[in-house]
Amino acid sequence: MTTDPLRGIPLLSDLPTLEGKRVLVRVDFNVPLHLDVRGNATVADDFRINAALPTLRRLLEEGAEVTAASHLGRPSGAPDPRWEMDPVRDRLDALCPGVALTENLRFDPGEKANDPAFVQRLIDGYDAYVDEAFGVAHRADASIVGPPQFLPSAAGLRFAREIEVLGGILEAPARPFVAVVGGAKLADKLEVLKVLATKVDTLIVGGGMAFTFLAARGQHIGNSLCDETRLEDCRALLESGTRILLPTDTRALEPGASFGPPSERDGYKGSVKVIEGDLPDGWTGLDIGPDSAAAFATAVGDAGTVLWNGPLGAFEDPRFAEGTRVVAEAVAHAPGFSVVGGGDSASALEELCLKDKVGYLSTGGGASLSFIESEGHLPGIDALRAASNAPRG
Repeated sequence: MTTDPLRGIPLLSDLPTLEGKRVLVRVDFNVPLHLDVRGNATVADDFRINAALPTLRRLLEEGAEVTAASHLGRPSGAPDPRWEMDPVRDRLDALCPGVALTENLRFDPGEKANDPAFVQRLIDGYDAYVDEAFGVAHRADASIVGPPQFLPSAAGLRFAREIEVLGGILEAPARPFVAVVGGAKLADKLEVLKVLATKVDTLIVGGGMAFTFLAARGQHIGNSLCDETRLEDCRALLESGTRILLPTDTRALEPGASFGPPSERDGYKGSVKVIEGDLPDGWTGLDIGPDSAAAFATAVGDAGTVLWNGPLGAFEDPRFAEGTRVVAEAVAHAPGFSVVGGGDSASALEELCLKDKVGYLSTGGGASLSFIESEGHLPGIDALRAASNAPRG
């Protein structure tokens, strides 16, 4: 990555005059929907729609005819009534009248296959292309990598800001730089952890993935998640010289019990205890304990830059949400600059009414992790850099 994360990426100012021109804007309106008792769908969270509004409004102000295009859900390359764009279109019309919205891009198999014929159908009749879908910039889909090959192209305002923020904290973060990484699956984030270990002053690991690290250190983890195929990777990271904080106590569930929402008849099942150190056989660690939460919060509070991605426990079950709550509040109130990856971390902030308290909330969970892992090289970004109107030199 260069010292300027935006170097070589065309911005809106690099587009030709747009008065009277047709502009195709790839957005990420893959938003959660709410179904009422009659089966009618409405948008449950319009964060991603709102994130694209400054770009859409600017294009309209410049006299362009604007069409947005997005996917929704995971249709299998064919029309599916569950994932039609109508509820998203209704919300967009209410927020930004005058912008058209295509049908779900993934109704056509050519989108995921990056089919050149689909690209040509998609861009037919358009004069320019804007990518405002950072959340899928790590996907080499037709609507992401195809249009910049044929049309003057630009990163949208939010897309550019994502690159600027994430690239900035990797290149020149205010120190100390603390990263908090949680979530269940170590395999999804191991390569990101390896990159972060070379960038941060302190790496905090929580969530289900922490138990593989604890096992690699020789700790007994009971029936907790453990990826035995990656124990050596965890040992290498622990011996890398980077300061890595792991949980010292665990909120654990007794053998044979299950976690998740309570049943209406029986409520929650199973005893929950805070256990320091080794977990007894059969016990499952599902959240960091209070001592760990306090230590993590202290490290976050001392940071000049904080990056957080992933919950610290199974926070969908209130019994195991405390660690995520404590860390979320620490991130939200940290005096340093805080950056939060999307996905579950954003959901936790929303539930705690802290979304507006962090320095920057990314629109892309997976994309932000891929950006870090690749140190700025994503298919969507590279496609923009290769556009004919991209700045050179």
